[in-house]
Amino acid sequence: MAETGYAPFNRTVDKTNRVLREIEEAHGWTPEHRNQSYAALRAVLHALRDRLTVDESAHLAAQLPLLIRGVYYDGWRPSTVPVKADREEFLHRVCGELAFDLQESEEDLVKKVLQALRKHITDGEWEDVKSTMPKDLASILP
Repeated sequence: MAETGYAPFNRTVDKTNRVLREIEEAHGWTPEHRNQSYAALRAVLHALRDRLTVDESAHLAAQLPLLIRGVYYDGWRPSTVPVKADREEFLHRVCGELAFDLQESEEDLVKKVLQALRKHITDGEWEDVKSTMPKDLASILP
């Protein structure tokens, strides 16, 4: 566990590192790929955030670990959302933010990141998120 001198910060750093490790393990990446796991997490969070309404985005963010919530909100412009996007547009948006070559499909990357995040979201909130998505996009959410 990281030691910051403040217990809530220690917990959020630990939770964030667990999510990043889960992303790395799902992709078969080593810990040296931490920049890639972070970039994938950030890209998926931003695409998801911008697809949701302001209210739904805030509800989802409230359940994220504190540090991940900061990444989620980084650069957010609530006056420009929701951005309508179907499955292909969503996947394209995610991959457009990545600075590394994928060794798998865009959809597999997104699914693995969302599976790691899903563990921190209640069933009810996750169903609310899925219900706001078009069916073709909701089908890739775990």
